[in-house]
Amino acid sequence: MLKSLRKALDGIDPKNSPTITGRILSVDALRGFDMLWITGGATIFITLNDVVHSRVTERLAANMEHVPWQGFHFLDIIMPLFLFVTGVSMPLSFKKRLQRPQGSTLLLHILKRVAILWILGMIAQGNLLTYDWSRIAFFSNTLQAIAVGYLVSALIILNLTLFAQFLWVLALLIVNFLVLYCIPVPGIGHAVLEPQQNIALYIDKLLLGSHQDGTNYTWILTSIGFTLTVMTGVFASYILQGRISQSGKLKALFIAGLAQVAAGLLLNPVQPIIKHVWTTSFTLFSSGLCFLLLAFFYLVVDYWKHQRWAMFFIVVGSNSILAYMTGELHCFSEIAELFLLGTKRFLGEWYPFVLSLGSYAVFWLLFYFLYKKKVFIKV
Repeated sequence: MLKSLRKALDGIDPKNSPTITGRILSVDALRGFDMLWITGGATIFITLNDVVHSRVTERLAANMEHVPWQGFHFLDIIMPLFLFVTGVSMPLSFKKRLQRPQGSTLLLHILKRVAILWILGMIAQGNLLTYDWSRIAFFSNTLQAIAVGYLVSALIILNLTLFAQFLWVLALLIVNFLVLYCIPVPGIGHAVLEPQQNIALYIDKLLLGSHQDGTNYTWILTSIGFTLTVMTGVFASYILQGRISQSGKLKALFIAGLAQVAAGLLLNPVQPIIKHVWTTSFTLFSSGLCFLLLAFFYLVVDYWKHQRWAMFFIVVGSNSILAYMTGELHCFSEIAELFLLGTKRFLGEWYPFVLSLGSYAVFWLLFYFLYKKKVFIKV
């Protein structure tokens, strides 16, 4: 296994690796898989359990909710996976832009993308459209986490060699661990990781004041973790671009994923897996799962060429930012109910489950229409 990983690493120099032409379908499919749970997939399993109440459906429904604080449920992978896939796309996108005559405008493109993502995040969850200054939360959304991770990662990958990038990521992992583990919380006197008492939340409240989002999710210090997650996606992208066989890429992705999951679990007793503050153990564990998911999708979609089933995910994954914003700002159950309300008396307690399926069907058909018309909203 180690020999396979070493061989893979020897072939992922981002400066010498060949440019991949066209889209990597497995990446679009993985992005669409991520969007499924954000835009209604979780509700389908929760409403199913409300009717069935079996051990299996109860376990599935429980994993469709975020853990209150420490630990990990399936739904907790969704945000890291969004950041991870952003990182996977970055070297591919940058390489293509730098090969164009106007390649020097890449920095402007990066800054523009960061600004748009930040504003969209404020619209989605920062109350921007209330136009009420007292209610606006400046930093409170996944898109803003992507914006920060994207900006810092862009500076790293455009200015440093591959070896230096690894060193920076390692240094950030250590810094993130030490800050959360060692720095005392003012007023407490020692370092703690409790929902309302931790250094990351203290910094958010100190710097954001009344514009902090009011939750125990943290953002400013946690931006280190956001950057690390994006960078793990960048390294996965280097593997996909590497001068090695597809089987070698698969081995490298699986080994890297398993190694990170193991590292996160080993670190968990020392610094628990907590998404709210993006602990180092959470970063490693979630990034490892992202690697494993990418390896699975790459195996099925790009290696085995079983692509027809993946279209269900690709349709949404190729328009991910629009899908995210649409899911945040519009409830498709209202449209689905126009067609399904009459069945309520027949379906009884099954109606909420059928309505959740119908809601996602309406959402998916909209994006299928956009896909067929080749309408892709880029940021």
